[in-house]
Amino acid sequence: MTDYSLVFTGVFSAMLVLGLLAKFYLASRQIRHVARHRGAVPAAFANTISLEAHQKAADYTIAKARFGMLEMAFGAAVLLGWTLLGGIDALNQALAGSSLGAYGTLLPQLALLAAFGLVSGVLDLPFTLYSTFRIEERFGFNKMTFKLWLADLVKSTLVGLVIGLPIVALILWLMGSAGSLWWLWAWGAWMGFNLLVLVLYPTVIAPMFNKFKPLEDEALKARVTALMQRCGFAAKGLFVMDGSKRSAHANAYFTGFGAAKRVVFYDTLLKQLSPGEVDAVLAHELGHFKHKHIIKRIVSMFAMSLAGFALLGWLSSQVWFYTGLGVRPNLNGANDALALLLFLLVVPLFSFFISPLFAQFSRKHEFEADAYAVAQTDGRDLQSALLKLYQDNASTLTPDPVFVKFYYSHPPASERLGRMTPSLESATT
Repeated sequence: MTDYSLVFTGVFSAMLVLGLLAKFYLASRQIRHVARHRGAVPAAFANTISLEAHQKAADYTIAKARFGMLEMAFGAAVLLGWTLLGGIDALNQALAGSSLGAYGTLLPQLALLAAFGLVSGVLDLPFTLYSTFRIEERFGFNKMTFKLWLADLVKSTLVGLVIGLPIVALILWLMGSAGSLWWLWAWGAWMGFNLLVLVLYPTVIAPMFNKFKPLEDEALKARVTALMQRCGFAAKGLFVMDGSKRSAHANAYFTGFGAAKRVVFYDTLLKQLSPGEVDAVLAHELGHFKHKHIIKRIVSMFAMSLAGFALLGWLSSQVWFYTGLGVRPNLNGANDALALLLFLLVVPLFSFFISPLFAQFSRKHEFEADAYAVAQTDGRDLQSALLKLYQDNASTLTPDPVFVKFYYSHPPASERLGRMTPSLESATT
């Protein structure tokens, strides 16, 4: 008779090791490739990007990749500690034997998830602090004080608790009370929650962390409004966010859902780009809406979440799923929180190897949005805007091609600008 517990332990261990080796291999390729091309600006950018800026981007990329390798090794060790070495089992047994059981099955399960989240957050803090106050600081991007960083941590934790606990409690209740098809009801609740967050984020959540002021530049406002009208797009407002309060990185984005959509510009972006370049960047974002990329991503998220909940519905009833990960299921209590927690820990190990597929779709969407922007605005403005953003964000011009396929949601500069050039040439002939 097959011991499925041992089989699953072997599969889990193999995926953990293979995933870590693959990530190390990709990071090493990226470091070597970027370092090899650090000494000279690529010919296509020689007239627009200085050697100093190119080398800063290379050093920034290498520093992040090396630090990322340390994070990956630590993360794998922590995952092993939580699972096969008994961390989750010990935490679960401690809570199961506590007085929380007197208040029913839901409270101990919520306590398990909360305790896991607290410990995981504490373990991640040194890496977050080093990334922010050493790496980002070294390259001139961090603008946060420790006081602001701490305030953000407290606020984000409170927001997570206020928003997260109710939906988690609802899902756990459905797992224990809605019968064999609980996963279908839980999926519906999760999707409704995500749509609600899309509506609430721009007006309730985001203002807790940043200040949003209406765009005051009347000339730019008229220009942007004309572009949106030309593209048949309506938004609830044009806002400037104090991104410089935390970082020197620049960006612009749409936020919200339906009638609550807003256009948000980082103040750093408006300082760096000309009005024509701002137009082009906004047109690129409008291109995502025109090509229905946002809807496609939401539908994809719905489909993957449905498959995930269905899989969780089956795994939660299999004893080997728990024991194969070093956890003893509760004999006289609910195991719903255990199943949910273990599932969330295991899924990334398997999904990593299909991540290039999702990255490819994302890059395809970016190319389509670029093409739309070139058709609606002066493509040379989009080119110059992207070059400024690549330079100001210290994005390397020479990433490793294999690393790109796994991790890059946006095409590298050479591919992105290279695709625009034929369109611009045909437009001028």
